[in-house]
Amino acid sequence: MFELFKQDARRWIVPGQINAEAKLSLGTLLKLCYRYLPLRAMLWFRLGSWCKAKGIPFFPGFIQRRLYRRYGLEMVISAEIGGGLYIAHSVGTVIAPRKIGRNCSIIASVTIGMRNEWQFPQIGDNVFIGAGARVLGAIKIGDGAVIGANAVVINDVPAGATAVGIPARIKAQREPTGSTTSMLASD
Repeated sequence: MFELFKQDARRWIVPGQINAEAKLSLGTLLKLCYRYLPLRAMLWFRLGSWCKAKGIPFFPGFIQRRLYRRYGLEMVISAEIGGGLYIAHSVGTVIAPRKIGRNCSIIASVTIGMRNEWQFPQIGDNVFIGAGARVLGAIKIGDGAVIGANAVVINDVPAGATAVGIPARIKAQREPTGSTTSMLASD
């Protein structure tokens, strides 16, 4: 739990990547948690997931409700989420995936969840999901993919692709890289 949270915190030191060389002292962690509300929410999420994995009753449900009331973030406790998750603005964001990989960025008011059946998206590593996007159903988002703002993704997105529109269409394809700093392709 703590190692995944340290990866989350390292995303706030250098935007766009997990800064593996960054020294994370207790003072630095406290300062980052004080400054960044979404990072505090991630700390609660990691704690709730740890409690759920250890079979500790009451706390996972309490923490999930706290995330919703205090941070405006609806996030399924114990969802399989890799380290380095960066949520820029937690209010109005719903995260209910089957799996999210490492070093992913979620901007604001994003919904990740089910569509018509009780099946959820699987999101790869280094994925960027723009503001207001919806990623719905039993789909796969490949490593290094970019989901544009307000896109509604209901089909698979290959690795390194940029998906935009309603419903989302592939606008660009590139070789996936190790960071999420790429910008959307222009029309």
